[in-house]
Amino acid sequence: MKLHYFPTPAATNTLSTEQLRETFLIGGLFRLGEVIAHYADLDRMICGAAVPTGAPLGLPTDKELGTSFFLERREIGVLNVGSGAGVVRVGGIAHTLSTLDCLYIGLGEKDVVFENSPAGQAQFYFVSTPAHAKHPTVLVRRAEVSAAPIGDATKANRRTILKYIHPGGIKSCQLVLGFTEFEPGSIWNTMPPHTHSRRTEIYLYFDLGENIAMHFMGEPQATRHLVVRDREAVLSPAWSIHCGVGTGAYRFVWAMGGDNQVFADMDPAPIATLK
Repeated sequence: MKLHYFPTPAATNTLSTEQLRETFLIGGLFRLGEVIAHYADLDRMICGAAVPTGAPLGLPTDKELGTSFFLERREIGVLNVGSGAGVVRVGGIAHTLSTLDCLYIGLGEKDVVFENSPAGQAQFYFVSTPAHAKHPTVLVRRAEVSAAPIGDATKANRRTILKYIHPGGIKSCQLVLGFTEFEPGSIWNTMPPHTHSRRTEIYLYFDLGENIAMHFMGEPQATRHLVVRDREAVLSPAWSIHCGVGTGAYRFVWAMGGDNQVFADMDPAPIATLK
C-alpha cells in the first residue's frame, strides 16, 4: 500500500511536473488478478481497485492500517466500473454488482472477498474512510439512483450527478461517494470550480478510452494541471480546486471524507478570480 503525504499549498507551487504527478496522481490501479491500494494522509482516505480473474481477492491487511483487518476501524464504498458483473462477498453473503452498481460495507466486517463473473470483467474501484459506528451493508443499483442533471450545453458542461453514499441515500459515518457522467458534446466538469476546506476528495477518471482529461488543481490563484488517462485517480486536498476537461467523453467517480457529509458545503472559486 503506497502512502501519499500532501504538501502545503506553498510547497505544491514549487513542484515539477513529475513531482506533481508523483504526489497527486495515481495510476496502475487496475491490474488483473490483483488488489492495489493507496493511502492518503489527509482524512486517512484509501482508494484502490480489485480486478479478480480466477481466484477471489480479499482486502489488503497492510501494516499501514494499524489494525488486524481492513474494516476493523473503517468503512468502504465499492463501485463496479468494469464491463461485466462481479460478486462481493461480505461475511459469506454474495452481492452481485453489475456495471456501475455500488456496495457500501460498514465498520467491523472482517470477511470481504471480490470475485469475477463468467461473462465480462468486473473491475471494483473502492474508497475507504475511518468510521466510528457501524452501518449496514447496502447494495444500490445504478437504475435505483436518482440522477440530478446540472450545467449548460452551451458551456459544454451539461452533466448528471449520481449520488450513492450520502445522507439522502446509503448512510455512512463519513464517506460520500458517487459519479458524474456527461451529455454528448459536454466535456467540462466542475467549472466554475470550488474548494471545500472540510473534506478531502478523490477523483477517478474512467471510460476515457484513448482520450485524456486535463485536471486542474491547486489554489484558485495558483492553479496547476495534471494530464490524466483512463482509470487514473487524482488526490485533491481540501485547499485545492478540482475540475477538468476531456478531449472526449468520460465519467468520473468522486469520493469525499472529512468533517461533514454536506454535498453543498463548498467555497466557490469564481472564474474571474482564477490564475
